[in-house]
Amino acid sequence: MDLKFLEKLNILKNPMMMFFPKKMVGVDIGTASIKVVEISRWGQGKTLENYGEIKSSSLYKEPFRNVNKGSYLLSNYFVSRAIRAVLDEARIKTKAAIFSIPDFSTFCTSFDLPPMNANELKDAVYYNASQYIPLPISETTLDWKLIGGTPGDKQSSLKIFLVAIPNQVIQDYQTVAQLAGLELYAVEAEVLGLVRSIVKEDKGCTCMVDIGVQSTTINIVEKKVLKKSYSFDFAGSQLTYSISSALDLGHTEAESLLTKEGLTSAKEEVSKTLYLLVDPLIIEIRNVLSDFYQQEGKEVDRIYLTGGTSGLPGLREYFEEVLKKKVEISNCFSEILCPPILTDSLEKMSPSFSVATGVALGGLEV
Repeated sequence: MDLKFLEKLNILKNPMMMFFPKKMVGVDIGTASIKVVEISRWGQGKTLENYGEIKSSSLYKEPFRNVNKGSYLLSNYFVSRAIRAVLDEARIKTKAAIFSIPDFSTFCTSFDLPPMNANELKDAVYYNASQYIPLPISETTLDWKLIGGTPGDKQSSLKIFLVAIPNQVIQDYQTVAQLAGLELYAVEAEVLGLVRSIVKEDKGCTCMVDIGVQSTTINIVEKKVLKKSYSFDFAGSQLTYSISSALDLGHTEAESLLTKEGLTSAKEEVSKTLYLLVDPLIIEIRNVLSDFYQQEGKEVDRIYLTGGTSGLPGLREYFEEVLKKKVEISNCFSEILCPPILTDSLEKMSPSFSVATGVALGGLEV
C-alpha cells in the first residue's frame, strides 16, 4: 500500500497513525454479509484480536450490495448500523479501519510504458491512465505499482499495474466509517488484500480464484506481485438458486444442501446441475492460465480458492482433477497468532475472511 495513495485520499486524520499502528480493523462489505477483523502487531508478529460477521438476511430483506449498481443497495446509514453491530458484538474497540472495495467498484489493469527514469514515471502513469479507465481521471483516485522493468534502464520497458477507484465510492466509505464510529485509515481494492493474506511464498506464479456471491475474480500473482486480474459474472448465489429451482426447495434449505453435499451429492439432479454451472468457470480459469503462459512464458504453480463458495464439497478436488494443478483452499489465518482452540474453526471460516484480513494486515505494514 502506497503512503502517497493514502495521502491523496485525505483520510489520515492523525499524522502519527502512519508510524506502525499496533492495531488495525479490516472491513469487508460483501453482498450477503459484512466481515470485520481486528489484528494487532507486535514486532514482526501478528495476532488475531477479534473477528465478526453479520449476514444481511438477519437484519434486512435485501442484500448489502447490488452488483449491477456497483454500490450499496441499502443506505449508508443501514450499512453503518450493521458494521456497528459487529463491532459491538465482537467487542472491537480499535477505531483505525481499512475498508476493502469490491472488484465491481474498482478498475484494475496493467499496461506497458517505454524506458524512462524514475522521476518521469509518475507523470507518465497519470498521462496514460485515461486510455484504460472508463471514467474521467478527475473523478477517480489512482493507485499504481511498478511490476516489471527497471527505471533508468534504456533497454527495459516498464509494466504498470493500475487501480482506479471512483471518488464517489470513496466518499460513500468515508460516510459509512464515520457513521459506524470508525476512523477511515485507507481504502483498498479487495484483490490487493487477497494477495497479502493468501500468497505467503515469495516465489513462483500463483492463481487466486475468489468465488463471491455475485461475481468471481481470477488473479495471477508472481512473487507476491499481482500481475493480472479478471472479473467474471460467475456467482456463488447462482448455485443456490439453481438447486432451489431444480428440487423445488426454499433458499435456506437449498443453501444447506449445497454446503453439506456440494458436488459430492448422491442426488444426481444436484451434482449434475452443479457440474454444468461450474464447468464454464473452469474454462475461464484455463483461458486465463493459457493467456498468461503465452504472454509471459510462465506456468502457474498452484491455484488458491477463496471466497464463501470455495469450500463447496468436492469443488477443490474437481478443479485439481480437470486443471491438472495443485489446488488449495486458502487459509488467511495460517501465519497469524490465535488461540489453539479456534484453529480448526478459523481454517473453515478463512475463505470468507481473506479480504478483511488482508486489508487489515496492509494497515500494519505501512
